[in-house]
Amino acid sequence: MTFSELKSLLTQEFGMEALVAEEELGLMPNLTIAKEFLVPICDFLRNDERTYFDSLSCLTALDNGPSADTLEVAYNLFSIPYEHSLCLKVKVSRQTQDETLPEVPSVSRIWRTADWHEREAYDLMGVYFHGHADLRRILLPEDWEGHPLRKDYSEQELYHGIEVKYGVNAEGMAQNTDLS
Repeated sequence: MTFSELKSLLTQEFGMEALVAEEELGLMPNLTIAKEFLVPICDFLRNDERTYFDSLSCLTALDNGPSADTLEVAYNLFSIPYEHSLCLKVKVSRQTQDETLPEVPSVSRIWRTADWHEREAYDLMGVYFHGHADLRRILLPEDWEGHPLRKDYSEQELYHGIEVKYGVNAEGMAQNTDLS
């Protein structure tokens, strides 16, 4: 199924309000969808016999920077039997008014591979996946402050008394900034 056919099918099933934007150029065309349609659209794409996207190859979070004030979550889908692919994106504000993390519904009940991908996006980018059964840090310690892959992240000076801030020398190698 082509990108245009998939877009038409989703518009037919969910209406134009489900699709926020599209990008047909590039290596992987993508559709940006409204986050309230994420779970129904993913469930449809996974279970409809015309699409059968049985594989979530990758889920990743992208930081568009403080000036754009948005984060995106990208879902790379693949149908093994039909050999077609699709990238879905959901765009959210970086911070909510009450200073909680931006929230996106979890798709881990649709694709089990989303389980650790969502935990990684939560840990490193600070996206909260509502409905995830075990959303906790996966790479960093539970008491780590902040989400280090955000463009506005401020490094901690110390973690449990250990200096964590490193500089980079002329060769591009990390080195401790305090050599005294």
